[in-house]
Amino acid sequence: MSDTRRHETLIDALGAELVPVRRLRPPWLRMLGWLALVAVVAVLLFAHFGDAPMLRRWTGAPDLAWAAIGAVLTAIAAAWAAFTLAVPGRSRAWAWLPLPPALLWIAASGLGCLRTWLVPDTSIATLHQSADCLVFIIGFSIPLSGVLVWLLRRACPLRPVLTAVLVGLASAAASASLLEICHPYDAAATDLLTHALAVLIVVGANAAMGGRLLSRH
Repeated sequence: MSDTRRHETLIDALGAELVPVRRLRPPWLRMLGWLALVAVVAVLLFAHFGDAPMLRRWTGAPDLAWAAIGAVLTAIAAAWAAFTLAVPGRSRAWAWLPLPPALLWIAASGLGCLRTWLVPDTSIATLHQSADCLVFIIGFSIPLSGVLVWLLRRACPLRPVLTAVLVGLASAAASASLLEICHPYDAAATDLLTHALAVLIVVGANAAMGGRLLSRH
């Protein structure tokens, strides 16, 4: 049998084992699917706690509102960047997309430490109460991260660790945004440090575990 014939036979054999692959939807569209899940959780929290306490805090301290906006935008940008980077051939520069809203989130949150007055009808969280915030952010980040990793695995990310870091940032930012709905405390230093610790734990855990789950090796 000639080499040409053997090659054709091999190609035919390999082609017979191929199965149709459904084309992935655009990154922004898949991102909207994940954000829809976050929105459902937000609606449930609003149904239980209402929006009056949150709006009252925001009226008394606009920096809290700006911090919440920064967290929401960080979650959106990080999720979009993760879905985009999961597609082979996309530029690594997409990883910088969450940076501007993250800076807004950090800067606005830091203003709480500089204020000497408290928002009406709120109080500074104790260390124990700040620990509850830590549990809230990590607790909500776990399922949100799991869903993101599950959605991203089909795309075969070539940079699994970087993609996983963005997954952690998106999940932590989304969880911090959800916390704002039921968070009755002013942005004191202990509270902000607890939030920062929670975000670092979520991002670090995703980098360690999510990177392995997203890797094809």
